[in-house]
Formats: sequence, structure tokens, C-alpha cells
Amino acid sequence: MTESPGPYEPYPAGGGDVSPPGKTAVPSTITTAFYCYLASTVIGIVSGLLVPGNQGEIADALRRANTAHLTESQIQDAARIAVISAVVIALLISLIYLWLAFKLRAGRNWARITLTVLTVLQVILLASGRGGSVVGYLALLLAVAGLVFAWLGASSQYIQTVKASRS
Repeated sequence: MTESPGPYEPYPAGGGDVSPPGKTAVPSTITTAFYCYLASTVIGIVSGLLVPGNQGEIADALRRANTAHLTESQIQDAARIAVISAVVIALLISLIYLWLAFKLRAGRNWARITLTVLTVLQVILLASGRGGSVVGYLALLLAVAGLVFAWLGASSQYIQTVKASRS
């Protein structure tokens, strides 16, 4: 029996980080940005799931601002609709953030730009006094950290390399 390597290249020795041919290794800066956005998104999901606990507070606010002379039943229905809407919107935004984080990790510059815009909008909302809770500030801190890592030199180089390999 002859030792024939066959039609395939031998597996490289060394056991290091071996990327398949044509595939660029993801730098640690992009990986860190990805996990920051992932953690920020998880916090957003958790805070969105806690909104139903605020239904009583929403109903109280509606009672205080009841200029349309709503009945108690209408106030409770409006509070329930507000809670359901808030949860659905929070989950949709979280899914979009997750999708964008995965696209960032895949080296898509448009995802990095979109995450930048969304993070800046989040900063503006919190700076204007809207949605300022401890959980909101923690999610924002993680998103800003992800933003910084997404724009570091190694991240930009990776995105440029991925773009060039797709051309």
C-alpha cells in the first residue's frame, strides 16, 4: 500500500487558530463589541419583560391625566394595551439589535454604522431624561463600550478585509 496524500491538503500542524481558506479570523475587538451588544440586548429583553409589573403605575398615571373622562375599565384596558405594546416593541428592538450584532461579527460595515446610529439615539434619549433607569444606563454603557470596540483599528481592518474578500 502506498502512502498517497490524496486530493486534499494535509491538515496544518500546530493547533492554533486556523481559519478556513478565504475566511478572515474575527479580531478580539469585534468579538468584544459583539458580546457588549449581546449583553446590552439581554438587559433590554429582561427590562422589557419586567414592564408588565408596571401596569398599575401606568393605570395610575392614566387616572391622573384622565381628561377624556374614561371609565375604570377603559383605563385598565389602556394600561394593558400600553404594557403589551411596550413588551412587543422591546422584543422587536432586541431582535434587531441581535441581528445587527451578528452582522457586525460577520464584518458588515452597514451593521456597524446602524449600531452606531442606534447607540447615539439611545444616548440622546437618556440625556433628555427619557427612559433613565439603572437598567437603561447599564444597557447604554454596554452599547457604548461595544461601539468603541467596533470602531477600533483592528475592527476597521477586519471589516475592510471582509469587504475586499466579498468583492
